[in-house]
Amino acid sequence: MAHILRTAPSMLLNIARPSVVPGSPAGGSPSTAGPVDPSLIEDLAAANRILADQGVLDGYGHVSLRYPGNPERYLMSRSLAPELVTVSDIMEYDLDSNPVDQRGRTMYLERFIHGEIYKARPEVNCVVHSHSPAVVPFGVSSVPLRALYHMSAFLTGGVPLFEIRNAGGMTDLLVRNPDLGRALAKTLADKPVALMRGHGNVVVGPDIQLAVYRAVYTEVNARLQVQAIMLGGSVTYLEPEEGVLAATNIAGTIGRPWELWKKKALRK
Repeated sequence: MAHILRTAPSMLLNIARPSVVPGSPAGGSPSTAGPVDPSLIEDLAAANRILADQGVLDGYGHVSLRYPGNPERYLMSRSLAPELVTVSDIMEYDLDSNPVDQRGRTMYLERFIHGEIYKARPEVNCVVHSHSPAVVPFGVSSVPLRALYHMSAFLTGGVPLFEIRNAGGMTDLLVRNPDLGRALAKTLADKPVALMRGHGNVVVGPDIQLAVYRAVYTEVNARLQVQAIMLGGSVTYLEPEEGVLAATNIAGTIGRPWELWKKKALRK
């Protein structure tokens, strides 16, 4: 599987060629930001497979990476089940979510989630959107998602809820245009995670490893919180100060689970 991810080097070095895309700037496509380190494309493809292997993504959901060296571009797969993504599926977009080189490939309808968050959050370099199953109930109930163990310390600052009705009225709950993307980014504000009512969640990070880590442990925390509540009695959650201390400590070890998850996912 690792061999598959390392195929098509010419596609990595020439990830975009001119093409005409309806509705894009001046009737054509935006220009490419240039070559990308192949190892970053491999990591982006691997992130899709890791999150599928960890039960965060299934046939739906997507991961993006801000373009190295050009904050006005980002990279994301064509519309494809995450577990099937390889380096040859990665496409380049501008922050309006116009493709640089579509070549007839189908795009994710909700790509605007990524472009609008990158516009609003210059420090964010990776965005994950999932329908993470244990998290979904917290978006439709009055019980807030809260950090209850140190591995999910990044949740101690609070998890906002995006109510799409407030932004677009009655919809199919998909963030399928820039206006809804901007509304979601506004709800996310400066937080690492936002719930999407009746839909899923969005997770961000300064790099791909931390964003993947947060997506995995948001799902794990949700499962554990339900279990703790079902025990009855009160639940002791992390205080914000504990969250800061724990997150600082864990930040230096993110490479450990990343390498494990990557090895497991690419073995399949």
